[in-house]
Amino acid sequence: MRIVFMGTPGFAVPALRALVKAGHEIPLVVTRPDRPKGRSKKPVPPPVKELAVSLGLPVFQPERVRTPEAMEEIRKRRPDALVVAAFGQILPGALLDVPRLGCFNVHASLLPAYRGAAPINWAIINGGDMTGITIMLMDEGMDTGAILTSEEEPILPEDTAGTLTERLSHIGAGLIVKALAEFEAGRIKPISQDGSRATYAPILKKETGKIDWSKSAREIERMVRGLDPWPGAYTYRAGRLLRIWKTGASPSPRPSATRGEGEVISADKSGIVAAAGEGAVIIHELQPEGGRRMKASEYLAGHKISPGERLG
Repeated sequence: MRIVFMGTPGFAVPALRALVKAGHEIPLVVTRPDRPKGRSKKPVPPPVKELAVSLGLPVFQPERVRTPEAMEEIRKRRPDALVVAAFGQILPGALLDVPRLGCFNVHASLLPAYRGAAPINWAIINGGDMTGITIMLMDEGMDTGAILTSEEEPILPEDTAGTLTERLSHIGAGLIVKALAEFEAGRIKPISQDGSRATYAPILKKETGKIDWSKSAREIERMVRGLDPWPGAYTYRAGRLLRIWKTGASPSPRPSATRGEGEVISADKSGIVAAAGEGAVIIHELQPEGGRRMKASEYLAGHKISPGERLG
């Protein structure tokens, strides 16, 4: 079938590749504009654009997809279906009505759980042990459309948002190809979501990563994993930013009732241990302001941290 594909980050890349491999015609790939990145601020194309260009597919990069000009660009391709995977914008009703079969979304949660922009991150942060992919027939709401199919995937104890995204992206790629074929053949029917069971995954901001040392060690450890690779968890030491990339959690209570939240308990080659609201956080990997990511032992070789010092 003729499919207009809409996606932006690495999560969407396997789905586009799978649709091409399955023999579908892709008359247009819609993705977000190139954005400045790094110290040079040089515009960098999104991963979906890079794949599309390598495959010789036409690319369209509107700032907003709901403008009349952008919608006409898609409409004139006369698609049988729109496939959306982490595109980053809610589609207007006028666009949803364009394709013959409808608009299909590859969503990284088991809907109606974690509707919204960051389902993978919040599933880890909130301590879930299971997530997955849902293929949804889109409507004008935020991830409220009818479900066509889904597949579960466990959240492993060591998973970061990055590792879980990678696995889910490949599950989604296989599932969207299968769902399109089954839907066109009439072998699967849309099932409405139970809105009373809905939970939400709000968009992440840089400040989301600021560590609140009054939370438990396990909550902080999950937050660190859930915000890796972006926006990353961070705290402050002596007024300077300190990114925290890998931690462990000790469930034992604080050694002293007078120990403050964020107070360093010990700092040696096994890691930097700081008191949390409950238990203690063991920092294994970090990144000083203006520096590179490193093991805590490397950091301590050049920076002395004494017990009693406060982070945050």
